[in-house]
Formats: sequence, C-alpha cells, structure tokens
Amino acid sequence: MDGLDAVLVDFTQSVPQLLRHHHTPIPTALAQRLHQLCHTSPNELHLLAETDRLFAEFCADVVEQLLHQHNVAPAQIAAIGSHGQTVRHCPTGQPAYTLQLGDPNTLAARTGIPVVADFRRKDVALGGQGAPLVPAFHQAIFHKTGIPRVILNLGGIANITWLPGTDSKILGFDTGPANTLLDQWYRFCHPTAATGFDPDGQFATTGTVNESLLEQWLTAEYFHLAPPKSTGRDDFNLQWLIQQTDDIKRYPPADVQATLVELTARTIIMAIQQWLPQQPVEVYVAGGGVANPVLMAAFKRLAPTLQWYSTQVLGVAPQHVEAMAFAWLARCFMTRQPGNLPEVTGASRPAILGGLFLP
Repeated sequence: MDGLDAVLVDFTQSVPQLLRHHHTPIPTALAQRLHQLCHTSPNELHLLAETDRLFAEFCADVVEQLLHQHNVAPAQIAAIGSHGQTVRHCPTGQPAYTLQLGDPNTLAARTGIPVVADFRRKDVALGGQGAPLVPAFHQAIFHKTGIPRVILNLGGIANITWLPGTDSKILGFDTGPANTLLDQWYRFCHPTAATGFDPDGQFATTGTVNESLLEQWLTAEYFHLAPPKSTGRDDFNLQWLIQQTDDIKRYPPADVQATLVELTARTIIMAIQQWLPQQPVEVYVAGGGVANPVLMAAFKRLAPTLQWYSTQVLGVAPQHVEAMAFAWLARCFMTRQPGNLPEVTGASRPAILGGLFLP
C-alpha cells in the first residue's frame, strides 16, 4: 500500500513489450483509509464506499499522468487492467470472499478508456483462492524448456511460481509475509520517518536475529498448510505480530526487524524445499523486496546452491512484473482467454477473469 505502478504494454508482438512505466506514491490520507479498512472498525461500510471511489480517482490520476507524460491518447489504449487495492482476503471463509477497492466505473468515466477489473472473484466463485493470479503470466513470459525455475514475487505478501521447464503442471502459492510485517514494524518504531519502509534494510542491520522469537512465529498454521493457499494482511499484520510474540516489548526493536527479515527468508526457502516436486536451478525475484540487500543476502545464505537473480535478467524489471501481469490478464479478458490456473488457485475449472466497464 505504498504506491501505484502503471505500465503501458504492447501485445502486438509475440513477447509483450513494456513501453512506459509510472510510479506514484499513495497519498497519506488515502493510505490511512486503506490501512483502516484492513481491520474491523466503526462505520466501515461508509468508509469503504468512499474509499472505493477515492482510490479509483487516484488510479485515474495516475493513468492520466502516464498518458500525458508520454504523449499517448486515450483512444490508443485498448483497455485498462485495474487490479484495485486488496483490503480483505478471506479465501477460506464460509462463504469465501476477496475484496479489492477502486471503482472501475469511476476509472472508466474519468479516463474515457474501457476498464477490465474485478479479476479475483470469478476464481473464488469457482472454489478457488482467487490468488495468486500471476503464475499464468509468469508461464507466458518466463518459461524456458529444460530449465526448472522459480519466480518469486516479494510484495507485501510473497508468492512463488514453479515453472518446471516441461509439460508438467505449474505450481504457485503465497508463502506468507514478504514486506508487510517488515514495513508495519518499521512504521511502528519510526512513526515520523520519511518512508514507510526500512531503506536498504538499514534498521535490520543494526539488530540480531533472535532464534527463539523466530521459532514462535514459525508455529503459525499458515506456514504448514499445503497449497493451494493464499493469504494477506488479514492474517499477517501488527496485531498478529504482537499476539504471536511473548512480550514483544522486551526485545530490542532492531532485533525484531532483523528477525522479521529472517522469517520472510526462511518461510520462502521452506516452501521451495517442501512443496515443489523438485528443487529449482534458478530463482528470479520481482517486487519491492529485491531492493532489500539484507533480505537478498539471507536467501543466498539459506539456499546457497540456488542461483538467485532479479527478473531484470529475463528482460522485465522487478517493479514492472506485477503491473504487466494485470495488463496481460486484461488482454486475456478482451480476447476471451482464461486467466487462472486451477492447479494454482484450486478453482474447479479455467475461467475468463474480470468484467468490462465501458466509459
């Protein structure tokens, strides 16, 4: 929830081409609303309805900035693929649900461009987790015959995609927290900091990993569930951290930060070792976490036999992968192609994801 990435993607060639990228931080007041909606609060229906519109207006601003800066007319765009901002994700509820904000009607009306949105709920309606959806895109652009590899996305939550390099089934699932607990703890300890995250992992480097604390956190049920599985801020948040910790105030704050880095790294390595049918040769990392040298060093220390790379090596910058994936999913909708992988999400069948909202 730190910013919005918008990309302009050309699908006329055999390999999707990223033409432009624009990143805009989420305004503080809007971010506060979004964080509040991740938890039960008074009058939340009113807050949700307002924030749904406000986030869509913000998305429209970003689209207009991207097009204006690069002299692109709205009429040149086939469609906007808008994921929206997830504020609740409960794939194991009765009934299951997932909720993303950013009213696509507002976005279409503001920009004058058709919008494809609401990608996750069809998969949930078919008994799936609704997440992760990016493995199909990873397969389309990162698969290499004969080379088993993992694509690791380090957003708020970490997810991995297993690309076997053969005709075998792809796997993909959320491993647990990537940056979300790191960011939330850093903000808790540095409420007046200029950034909402630990720049270059500097705060973490001043602490020491506490193994007993780590063992407490590793008992969380999610880490031991077999895929298909997905998670979010509903499960991993500051309240969870405090509840899962025996008197968190007695630990030096920097030690907690360092141990959270280790939690992210260990749960990802555990997932690769436990749930994949064979060990990969290569791991390609995308998302904001690739810019955290402390986290990247932890991966190499814990799994030195794996070859660790940024997705930049494959031709796509780490900060572009997720946004490109939802442009690709929008194109799947426009060409009436399924966008989900049932073996990843647990849905009963492949399905065309999303809905079309005309200006």
